[in-house]
Amino acid sequence: MEKIASDIIIKPIITEDSMERLEDKKYTFKVAKNATKVEIAKAVEELFDVKVAKVNTINVKGKKKRMGRYVGYRPDWKKAIVTLEGDKTISFFDGMI
Repeated sequence: MEKIASDIIIKPIITEDSMERLEDKKYTFKVAKNATKVEIAKAVEELFDVKVAKVNTINVKGKKKRMGRYVGYRPDWKKAIVTLEGDKTISFFDGMI
């Protein structure tokens, strides 16, 4: 079954570290846990009309959290750092540098 691009790319990650990477044309996204690098690259190309050079992925473990005497964990999630080819940029991030 073919995955939809908007189901693969969940949301952009906007932190100090990800904003510094924008100068090197590296964009950071929260992605579906079962998404592969190839699927992530195709989804970014389809959603933002750019050419992807490289995709790096990181599985992020959920943090331990307490509510009184009860201990639980936030959910695990997957982060993708996408490097673009050429001079194109993603317009969503343009005003944030």
